[in-house]
Amino acid sequence: MPITLRELAGKLALPVLAGDVSKPVGWVHGTELADPTPFLEGGELLLTTGLAVVGAEYVERLVRAEVVGLGFGTGLGHDVVPSTLVEAAEKAGLGLVEVPREVPFIAISKAVSKAVAADEYAALTRLSEAQRALSRAAVRGGVAGVVRRLGQWIDGWVVLLDAEGAPVHAHNPRLVPDLGGDLARLRTAGGLASAAFELDGVHMFLQVLGSRARGVLAVGAAHPDPGIVNTAASLLTLALAQNDAVDAARRELRAGQFLLLLNGIPVDGLPERFRVYLADEPPEDGFWAEHEGRIVVLVQENDGHASSEVDWSGVARGYREAQQARRAGVRRFEDLAGTLVVPDGFANALLGPLDTETRETLRVWLAHHGSWDPAAAELAVHRHTLRNRVRRAEQALGRSLDSPGLRAELWLALHREGQ
Repeated sequence: MPITLRELAGKLALPVLAGDVSKPVGWVHGTELADPTPFLEGGELLLTTGLAVVGAEYVERLVRAEVVGLGFGTGLGHDVVPSTLVEAAEKAGLGLVEVPREVPFIAISKAVSKAVAADEYAALTRLSEAQRALSRAAVRGGVAGVVRRLGQWIDGWVVLLDAEGAPVHAHNPRLVPDLGGDLARLRTAGGLASAAFELDGVHMFLQVLGSRARGVLAVGAAHPDPGIVNTAASLLTLALAQNDAVDAARRELRAGQFLLLLNGIPVDGLPERFRVYLADEPPEDGFWAEHEGRIVVLVQENDGHASSEVDWSGVARGYREAQQARRAGVRRFEDLAGTLVVPDGFANALLGPLDTETRETLRVWLAHHGSWDPAAAELAVHRHTLRNRVRRAEQALGRSLDSPGLRAELWLALHREGQ
């Protein structure tokens, strides 16, 4: 959960003077404007030294802008927080904390920024773990397994209804309220309809599964994660589609797994190292999926155009490499540089600003696909030294090496230079 104003005050030893300090702080903004509200979005902790007039009218503006709280810096323009401000904040319920001179405003900004980043990372990690757990449940337990696992993850109730509204599978069925009216409104909406609402502190989601309305997924919990619910809905849609076309559903499931891999989310059943192939036909063994009208195969050996060797975290890069190999008409991505015709003077023009050491550094770094540790080990330098050399190369070239296009140009130029 995001850090609250009370927690932030305790962490930095800021005296709490008035108002509600239980609200989460979304961001920090420092200002000396008499009316900063045009520049706020709501949820901020506002920091000021009181150079502007800060009284009841000022507090009312902040409350209307849904500011979480006010941090008043003392020891500069004011030795203490004005009593009129304390009284106005208490009356309006605006959280007010004192920021002594020894606590710089930047320390508060850093603390909130760190808390926000940690909260976002925790949410992303939880979503990734839930997606993997739900995928395993779909494979091992089918529809019932997904419903049960979803209920456990959100700590609430889940019910899968058939096209007529009758319960098929449920988790914590005794907690499920009467959904008749909500289902009727969904049917009236038609198509891939969904609904979200709150009842007695419980957040509920209803989602029609599939374009043919094979069923409805209903979920209720105190704090359900929409990403997890959507993942379960997608998996359930695929599972229910097996009743109409088992093979088609399996193809869609593999396509969904491949999309997870493209987004850096691991799936089960892959070898530790493999190549990404663009093939004409699916293999008899190994993982394959249809994507963008092509058959993509993730195995060690197969017919087709292949990437360099990758693991699950490099599938997106491998897919791009396989596409490049296909366009160039070569079997493997490693053969690509040797088949391309580089215009005369291209290497000299691009590499001209770089000295010999920097060129060799880039050649090794690019050969390791921009990975710092293995490139530093091959060059026998510290990772920080390698980063400094790459940064100098960017400065000399006047372009960022985060650009895939520049990396490709440099790789071709360095390869041409070495011929």
